[in-house]
Amino acid sequence: MFALTRRRKIAILVVVDCILIAIANLLAYVFMKPFVPISEKFVFLSTLLSIGLYLVFGFTFHVFTRINRYTNLREMIAIFLATTFQSLVSLIVLSFFADHLFSRRLELFTYILATFLIISSRLIWRLFVEWRNMRGTNQDINEEKRTLIVGAGEGGRILLNSFLGSKTAGDIDVIGFVDDDPNKQKIYLSGRRVLGKVRDLPELVRQNNIDMVTIAIPSLQRKKLREIFQLLESSEVKVNTMPSMEEVAAGKVSLSRLKEIDVVDLLGREEVTLDIASIKDQLTGKTILVTGAGGSIGSEICRQVSNFNPKRILLLGHGENSIYQIHRELTTKYKDKIIDYVPIIADVQDRKLIFELMERYQPDIVYHAAAHKHVPLMEYNPRESVKNNVFGTKNVAEAAKANNVKNFVMISTDKANNPPNVMGSTKRIAEMIVTSLNETGKTKFSAVRFGNVLGSRGSVIPLFREQIAKGGPVTVTDFRMTRYFMTIPEASRLVIQSGALAKGGEIFVLDMGEPVKILDLAKNMIRLSGYSEDDIKIVEAGIRPGEKLYEELMLDKERNDEEVYEKIFVGNIKGFDLEHVMTFVQSLANVDDKELAKEVVAFANASSK
Repeated sequence: MFALTRRRKIAILVVVDCILIAIANLLAYVFMKPFVPISEKFVFLSTLLSIGLYLVFGFTFHVFTRINRYTNLREMIAIFLATTFQSLVSLIVLSFFADHLFSRRLELFTYILATFLIISSRLIWRLFVEWRNMRGTNQDINEEKRTLIVGAGEGGRILLNSFLGSKTAGDIDVIGFVDDDPNKQKIYLSGRRVLGKVRDLPELVRQNNIDMVTIAIPSLQRKKLREIFQLLESSEVKVNTMPSMEEVAAGKVSLSRLKEIDVVDLLGREEVTLDIASIKDQLTGKTILVTGAGGSIGSEICRQVSNFNPKRILLLGHGENSIYQIHRELTTKYKDKIIDYVPIIADVQDRKLIFELMERYQPDIVYHAAAHKHVPLMEYNPRESVKNNVFGTKNVAEAAKANNVKNFVMISTDKANNPPNVMGSTKRIAEMIVTSLNETGKTKFSAVRFGNVLGSRGSVIPLFREQIAKGGPVTVTDFRMTRYFMTIPEASRLVIQSGALAKGGEIFVLDMGEPVKILDLAKNMIRLSGYSEDDIKIVEAGIRPGEKLYEELMLDKERNDEEVYEKIFVGNIKGFDLEHVMTFVQSLANVDDKELAKEVVAFANASSK
């Protein structure tokens, strides 16, 4: 099959335009001949000169190298400039060298006709491509998705034009726009009318038999996205968004390839602006150790830290495969940066090795993210929870102190607050160890407490996705259960910011926003997957060992209304006597497995009173 390469397309455009200029000269001659004496020799000379000059100015103004199925004002201006300069130069040349044959009226009429014919050829081609793409792939109009676009701004215009010029969007029939700007009501954008405001969506969907609503506002806040989604909750329409301009520019996706809304988009919040200066001063050119570097939070901390050009990042983790993956990702993604990524397979429970590593690499900052986090599993395995979360934290923290690490930041959890379970209790004791060690030495110890992170390997979202993919049912432990959620990148950024704010001994608490009912989360995920609750059932499975119905970031007595940074608070949590904490921790080695869980939970809760 004959392939139209870019060179062949340019050649076709050159030939077509040259023919159109010749036709313009001929038509002008035929029209003007009864009124003005013009010789055929002059017409032939004028035509050759017009074609030659048009080619020069056509390439100068990039007339032939534009994508003509997207012809718009810019392309028309380029053609106008090319024909205008060609005609002006023709007038000058012909007035000097063909003065006895010269006709200004003929040249003016030729110029008007040539400009009109060339611009018309581009517009006709664009209309043909749009007609072919919109109708050719689906002969049956009933198969087209009747679509409303939210946003009648530049994003909406670009998206509509991409639909009209894309073969992949041939089954999309844009009915109109909605936009909250009062100045845009009832106006037309690229031939489609603005039908109303966002609040009118349910009624517009019903009146126009809409199948799909596409959001084309790149700067739309997540709060507004949730409002749109809730407005359409009772309507059987698919809701999606246009891809970001960054994704399009990077070549990851075409503009007409719509992006499905993820539950993370609905639950996530607006990004926090970091204090770049303080973080850069703390991280640039430094050696950073991240424990649990292969986990959800640990790996994201490594990505975020890499943006600040540290000298070295030590990727420490127990899982061989996860450390291999994050090491490969970082060395590929940040290959242009001079960062020494050191993969280290080690267990934080190995005290001797941790001290040796700390002494060998002399890190400036330690982000301690390694921990067992699964609540029910730790109820069954309390000894492992104590060994990893308590003794592991103790090993890393004491090694950091012994080697004068400047900052030590421990990743904690909201489950450390008033903990009824083993996992939360061990994290609470780990907080006590860290804050107690801050009493002496050069190291600034702090902890950061936050709730669930969206999409982490241990969160409920991957489980729900798996259950939905299998056709259900989706299991919710208790329909009353609520949890706080935060995206992994946001949590990691706030951890880094907290580390830069630390003066020593603080437990930073991240503002998690409003708690989310797990039942509502399940419903939204089913809806986003294109199903209804009639298709996929939600069943109550019962609370698992160690789980709470409601999580709290702080007790009332710990609350401090002073926000030390956007979404970062410091809890009113007093330090603990180091000797008292360490005595209890050491005693755990001799506690019977049956009593271990009770002892840990009792000590953690007694410390909160």
